[in-house]
Amino acid sequence: MLLPIALLAGCATAPPPPAFEIPAALSVPANQRLATIVEASGVQIYLCAPAKEPGAGNVWTFRAPEAELRTQSGQAFGRHYAGPTWEARDGSKVTGVVKAKENAPDATAIPWLLLSTGEIFGHGVLDQTTSIQRLKTMGGLPPTVDCGATEIGREMRVPYQAEYRFYVLRS
Repeated sequence: MLLPIALLAGCATAPPPPAFEIPAALSVPANQRLATIVEASGVQIYLCAPAKEPGAGNVWTFRAPEAELRTQSGQAFGRHYAGPTWEARDGSKVTGVVKAKENAPDATAIPWLLLSTGEIFGHGVLDQTTSIQRLKTMGGLPPTVDCGATEIGREMRVPYQAEYRFYVLRS
């Protein structure tokens, strides 16, 4: 009878999982605060094309993301697409410019990013965005299948998930 109680007590004192840590290179400026977090689920689109370097053959070249965005409680928020652009259901949208990139902790996932705002359109939840982080990525790396001469122009859609964090200036 004491054994089950001892086992339960051991579970209650187990150390918590390691905290989620954002790499320093992806930190936002101190004058910004977190405004919104959304979860993305979709694809990274790649195209088989000749490499830019002569004689390097063909490579899978990133074209665009295509993802649905949801709040952390699962409600529809908007979509993410080429630009890169994030568009909220209220019509506000923002484009981003990559400022920093770090490899994801998961070697099978696309990198984590820090982006600054490019352009802002409309009025709504995204119209004050100053920085965007792409974190907690899963999947989305270029295809591993051959990108030979017969594949030129072929498009591949690779599933991915990510968390996007939108920051605004502190008031």
